[in-house]
Amino acid sequence: MEFLALIAGITACVFLVQSLKAKGLISQLRMELGSRQNELKSSEEEVVSLRQQLDRELKELERFKDILDAETEAARILGEARSERNRLLQQAQAKVNQAEDRLQQAVADAAKIIADAQTRAEQVAGDALAAMGKAKHYADAAQAMKNVVEGYGDAYIVPTYNLLDDLAEEFGFTEAGQKLKAARDFTRFMVKAGRAAACDYVETNRRDTAVRFVVDAFNGKVDSILSRSKSDNHGKLEQEIRDAAALVNLNGAPFRNARINEEYLVSRLEELRWAVTAKLLKDQEREEQRQLREQIREEEKARREYERAIKEAAKEEATLRKALEKAQEQVAAASAAERAEFEARLALLQEQLQAAEDKNQRALSMAQQTRAGHVYVISNIGSFGEQVFKIGMTRRLEPLDRVRELGDASVPFEFDVHAMIFSDDAPGLEKQLHRHFLREQVNKVNPRKEFFRIGLPAIRAELEELGVETQWTMSAKALEFKETQRIEQQIIENPAIAAEWTRHQLEVEEAIELSEEEALASA
Repeated sequence: MEFLALIAGITACVFLVQSLKAKGLISQLRMELGSRQNELKSSEEEVVSLRQQLDRELKELERFKDILDAETEAARILGEARSERNRLLQQAQAKVNQAEDRLQQAVADAAKIIADAQTRAEQVAGDALAAMGKAKHYADAAQAMKNVVEGYGDAYIVPTYNLLDDLAEEFGFTEAGQKLKAARDFTRFMVKAGRAAACDYVETNRRDTAVRFVVDAFNGKVDSILSRSKSDNHGKLEQEIRDAAALVNLNGAPFRNARINEEYLVSRLEELRWAVTAKLLKDQEREEQRQLREQIREEEKARREYERAIKEAAKEEATLRKALEKAQEQVAAASAAERAEFEARLALLQEQLQAAEDKNQRALSMAQQTRAGHVYVISNIGSFGEQVFKIGMTRRLEPLDRVRELGDASVPFEFDVHAMIFSDDAPGLEKQLHRHFLREQVNKVNPRKEFFRIGLPAIRAELEELGVETQWTMSAKALEFKETQRIEQQIIENPAIAAEWTRHQLEVEEAIELSEEEALASA
């Protein structure tokens, strides 16, 4: 509000000054006529002064009288002095003639200027309106200075998905790169064609110099800004470019309003748009490749698990068959007293063989099915806080192995399992849950992150709605996290415990380092 009040005050002052200028214009013109007469008199005095200067210079020549061939040298110098004197006299006479011409022109123009004075006075209101038009120019420059001094912070962050709204679904990084190249080519064309900036100088040399000045200054700032473009800072960098244009235009105002054209500003903003878009698409492509590699690794681990389970089940089955055949032989050869014991052992072996056959068949079935697996619901209070759950899927024969891997090095605490659901179509079930809880995604930018901020009862209710029943653990144990909190409190309250804990941690680290060194040595 204070800034707007300042602009209004400036506008009023401009209006008043223009009015006073119109009233005093005639007086100024009369003064100008007197001034030009004085100028003519000054020119005559300048001629006299030049003649006196020449006399002084001739006296200076006398100090060369002792050099060899002094007469010749003096004649030469005297001739040069006379030539210089004549030249200066001619210049002085030309200035006198110019002064007389200007005086005559001033007299001729006086009548016209006086006649136009009233018309110009009537245009004061129009000048005031033009001053108001410049108010936005100064306001933009002031805001740009404020941004440069205070920084941009989060005020100009723009969601990056907006950049992809008008792109085709199959639009790839290659096309975006081509668009960026085309935008840069057009920018260079505008500079060569003289369309990048403008200036009000009439003289070609001055105009070209002023235009180069503002274009070079603006391009230097923009090139530096573009070098920092990433997939998540488009809004901030766009404002920086606009501010750069405002400041360059402000600095170019004294050079007859040297300024960057709006068309050229739009062209450079288009460069930024495609640079950020290209990087965004490249980041997405990189993330897709990472997810694909992760999926391939997961599938490969699952395949190896199935193969190992099948081999182990087949080996166990073969061992049990041999033991069963031996037990049958023992039953046949046993006495009546021994028969009951061998028959009981035979029944147990038959049960174990059936279990081994079932396990073998289950592993073989899961290996043959490409969509069978487990959907899990897990949490990590120590790492992500309350009410944040990961809903994922694994095709591992032992799905808890995948959960343990997730809690290894990437997070400080292990995960708690709330539900482990077997499904013949695990990817389909996982996708249904992800879509249903789309608005609850923790990461609103990358939909491939599988964390959701939601209550556990809501997840359970949705699974029940889908007809999926499983065992639930509604409360998280978070054993490591809770134990860590307890230790932290004890360390704060008791220095002795703090010292003991520190000693114990150092011993553990030394043991780990020793174990790693032994492993390297044995390798």
